[in-house]
Amino acid sequence: MIKGLLVTLKPESLLISVISGTVGTALAALHGPIVWSHYFLTMLGLALLHGGANVINDYFDYKYRIDTAEVPGSYATEARAIIQKWLKPSQVLGFSLILFGFSLPIGIYLTLMRGLPVFLLGLLGFMTGFFYTARPIGLKYVALGEFAVFLMWGPLMVSGAYYVQRGEFIAQAFWVSLPMGILVALILLANNIRDITSDGQVRVRTIATLLGRTRAVKLYELLVVFVYGITILLVITGQISGWGLVTLLSLFLALKLIRMLHGEIPKDADARTAQLNALFGILLIIGIVVGKLF
Repeated sequence: MIKGLLVTLKPESLLISVISGTVGTALAALHGPIVWSHYFLTMLGLALLHGGANVINDYFDYKYRIDTAEVPGSYATEARAIIQKWLKPSQVLGFSLILFGFSLPIGIYLTLMRGLPVFLLGLLGFMTGFFYTARPIGLKYVALGEFAVFLMWGPLMVSGAYYVQRGEFIAQAFWVSLPMGILVALILLANNIRDITSDGQVRVRTIATLLGRTRAVKLYELLVVFVYGITILLVITGQISGWGLVTLLSLFLALKLIRMLHGEIPKDADARTAQLNALFGILLIIGIVVGKLF
């Protein structure tokens, strides 16, 4: 059972939430001291919501017969907890509700400390994660998946983490969140480009199935250009210091990914894009922190 729980949780993906949340916290450090207890509670809450979404998505993908043994899972994970009979569907559903439930007291505590916007952001995160695959909405199935993850792991998560520290929303957090949101959307886009054939067979509409492989890869390429272009503009406009240009060190990996997608798309295309998100995000955090110090 433990193996099944880990497979459906996808713990390797939770770093995405930690990075986006830490970017928001690093920005907050530019304007005052960090309340570290709030930071760690925020990261735990984000991880629980993210994990709950991962698990509930596996449940609905199985229920709607989207997942099969032939289709690679996220991060090229071949094993599926339900398909491999490591867990029953009811166990997967129950596990997701437990994870969501554990996030609730964290959200309530931070709401009491910082205000109602924390609860509303958490509720929006839960609703997006739940209805990412749950019908009647099913964002993933109607070509809204990339937009949903951009919004959640970009503006909402970065601005939310900032708000937990400073108790206000500022435009700077929104602008800095844009490259982070785009990078997370690229993880899903890479996954969907890989799954164009299988998604088409079960009538799942994604941006990739609507555009076709060639145009979807061009979109991926264009969004990568946006990520670095926006970052340079953030430096030029003073939203972040010149140290933010350290993110350009990740460009070699971005170019490698683009070349990869123009060839045979590997099963772990999403995992490789997640590596770009992690590298870029870590470098951005370093740039923001060093900019404050110097």
